[in-house]
Amino acid sequence: MVFAFLFGLAVGSFLNVCIYRIPLKKSIVRPPSSCPQCGSRIRFYDNIPVLSYIVLLGRCRQCRTRISLRYPLVELIVGLLSAALFIPFGPSLQYLFLFLFTAALVAVAFIDLDHKIIPDVISLPGILVGVGFSFFPSAGISPLDAVIGAVGGGAFLFLVGTVFEKATGREGMGGGDVKLLAMIGAWMGWKALPFIILISALTGAVIGGLSLAVSRQGMRARIPFGPFLALGALLFLFFGDEIAPWFYRLGR
Repeated sequence: MVFAFLFGLAVGSFLNVCIYRIPLKKSIVRPPSSCPQCGSRIRFYDNIPVLSYIVLLGRCRQCRTRISLRYPLVELIVGLLSAALFIPFGPSLQYLFLFLFTAALVAVAFIDLDHKIIPDVISLPGILVGVGFSFFPSAGISPLDAVIGAVGGGAFLFLVGTVFEKATGREGMGGGDVKLLAMIGAWMGWKALPFIILISALTGAVIGGLSLAVSRQGMRARIPFGPFLALGALLFLFFGDEIAPWFYRLGR
């Protein structure tokens, strides 16, 4: 489990590069990591996940500009997710596939928070990989469940967004949210979607409402929905076996 945690930290460090560069349409491979403020190259000993942030007291070694707390936060989240997946699945294909899925959700959530977009380069391949994963016996869902989940998830949010836009004249759901829920449906199957949508809507309403109240921007503010969809998917992934039976009994 320690190795899984360290592996997750390393992947989280790479995800920070993706979160920063993908929305800017920059290569995630070249050039090497550098300080956005002064441009100085970050040496390997200053790029150790979490530890380097602590040693440097959250500042660039060269220009002393403050480094966003988001960087160690992403690394810790991905490290903990990796360890949490390793406990039930061990060193297996199921662990690797689900870790890939959770890493994609983390990347999408933070990109959406920063830029209010969900890149197709993550969600569209994610749909295909999710459907492909369903062909493995360990996936827990059938290929038919995955396809219905992808089509049903995307179609539901597209319909909600269309109705909202017709009724209010304002954009409801962006295309990125539609593709993200399609990706989630492909990985988790259509039966998971009602729970994920409800949890996403509830947390979005509460946190979004508080954010609007604090910012005092009212209905002018745009609240990204991607992080809430990602949260709902992660909750179902880790706690669905315990929560789902209770949740679906409420609907009877």
